[in-house]
Amino acid sequence: MNSLGINKQKKETKVVVAMSGGVDSSVVAALMKQEGYDVTGITLKLYDEIKQPKGRQCCAGQDIIDAKRVSEKINIKHEILYYQKKFKAEVIDSFIDSYSAGETPIPCVQCNQTVKFRDLFKYAKDLKADVLVTGHYVSRFQKNGHASMYRAKDHSRDQSYFLFSTTQEQLNFLRFPLGEIDKSETRDIAKKLNLNVADKPDSQDICFVPNGDYSSVIKKFRPESFKKGKIIDLSGNQIGEHEGIINFTIGQRKGIKISSDKPLYVVNINPDNNSVVVGNKENLEIKEIKLRDINILAKKKEFDEIINIKVRSTGKLLKAKINFLDNFAKVEILDKETGISPGQACVFYSKDEIGDKLLGGGWIHRTFNNFYPHS
Repeated sequence: MNSLGINKQKKETKVVVAMSGGVDSSVVAALMKQEGYDVTGITLKLYDEIKQPKGRQCCAGQDIIDAKRVSEKINIKHEILYYQKKFKAEVIDSFIDSYSAGETPIPCVQCNQTVKFRDLFKYAKDLKADVLVTGHYVSRFQKNGHASMYRAKDHSRDQSYFLFSTTQEQLNFLRFPLGEIDKSETRDIAKKLNLNVADKPDSQDICFVPNGDYSSVIKKFRPESFKKGKIIDLSGNQIGEHEGIINFTIGQRKGIKISSDKPLYVVNINPDNNSVVVGNKENLEIKEIKLRDINILAKKKEFDEIINIKVRSTGKLLKAKINFLDNFAKVEILDKETGISPGQACVFYSKDEIGDKLLGGGWIHRTFNNFYPHS
């Protein structure tokens, strides 16, 4: 059994590495080659170039060139897959649909769920690869042929939240060599190997959004989304006007442009009547959420006890109880949390002797509190 858990000699083990052109995936490819595996690097071209600071994109332009240079330096095969149409249809269009529906989407999850862990997964299988390796910061442990995912050792870099929709079949095939090291160690490895990306800045979360200006992307593809509407209080009284609901997210304070004795926050966005509801900070506290499109990576009995959840990628772990119904789940949040938005993910974890185990998750469809039922 080799270091990847495959019962083959390393030189006979075919490894496909997803190479975005960044430091993480480049180091992973170099480590696999260094260990003696038969490595092929694959880079996905997901969209056409967008003008923004060098090094702040992935899967386009300079990043493809960087991935090609790394592949040449470490002497591995390298391919480029042109997935722009797939990415536009399944990630960018979905992102715009979600914002237009008053949600706050996470395109990184959908990218992993579709073009990366579905389409690239299939392509790696077609190449007769033994494993698909990525530079994600998550930990993977396997027992009796069954793989489980855990939060990375470096919690500040942990990406398990973005991988909640990974299927068991995919997880059994995937490997994540960076899960047990810190980001600083990754850069040190890149420098020791003299990789051209050693000092390259990390890519921004939403790769296809120039300089974080998501409204410009929506305006480009769907200008009709910018419709004026009412800003109302919790009693339904109009207290202002907005330029389009896509400019707002749950919990937002800046940009409301309404004077008040107490700071106002966005507590609900209603696409049916194109209105934005504002209230005070205490109106943001959420006690229950409803989830759709749930993915489970554990046995149902693991949900019998109180578990931990995350409702945003940078959020803390919260204690919660889960009640699974026919096609959805209800989550009772036992800790205090505010500003939870539909369109985000609720990810499940349990604690064991290894660490924080990923149990799965779902998309937040609706939230509830004592002041206002967010739809």
